Amino acid sequence: MKSYVIHLIRNMPCEGNLEGRYIGRTESPLAMGSIAQLAQLKRQHPYPPASRFFASPSTRCVDTLKILYPEADPEVVLELAECDFGQWENKTAKELQGDPRFCQWMEGGGQTAPPGGESSPVFVQRVCSGFEMLVKNLMAHSQNEPRQATVTALLCTHAGVMTALLAAYGLPRAPFYDWMCEPGHGYSVRITPSLWMRSGVMEVFATLPGGAGPEGPGHLVIDLAREAAQRAYGDREDPEKKP
Repeated sequence: MKSYVIHLIRNMPCEGNLEGRYIGRTESPLAMGSIAQLAQLKRQHPYPPASRFFASPSTRCVDTLKILYPEADPEVVLELAECDFGQWENKTAKELQGDPRFCQWMEGGGQTAPPGGESSPVFVQRVCSGFEMLVKNLMAHSQNEPRQATVTALLCTHAGVMTALLAAYGLPRAPFYDWMCEPGHGYSVRITPSLWMRSGVMEVFATLPGGAGPEGPGHLVIDLAREAAQRAYGDREDPEKKP
């Protein structure tokens, strides 16, 4: 039976990210330091080959992918855009701290929407719909390649999009924050059509770059993910929401 491997890679930070701004739909170029860091990461670790390439619509995702795969011509998936922060786009938490709506939004964990923006539930529903469409199209396209046992694709996207998808569909099961990873890193997932159609789940089997998988009995990919999240973000219980 044909299976589908999708490599998920997080985009590198743009200038606005490094300034602590809420960058959702705002276009901000990759920071020069990000470009140098990704080039070094590429030299040090192998990134997997793929036959099809996808990216979220922001230039920071497309540019991250093009640095890693210069010959790639990625298909842009509009539904996999970053969360829309509405009137708070391109602003810092310090600039917004006097707005009572911002304080309420922070205290509510993003369950309400910023003025003119998206709430977390709406965001998650959108990106899940976009990913399901991507998988459906990938399966339909592969029918023209009957001899290919495994179809391999790569998606460069945002941290929020990636963690939402892994929390929704990933096996082993883990909450949103356990799937956080550093820029330029990510996960490899395997989709088996029968399991996907029946249960809507995909196996997370390796971390990227380098393709590290389980390192021994009981040491699952999710353990590696949690360790990486702890190194990158520290205590997940920190109530401060990172833009």
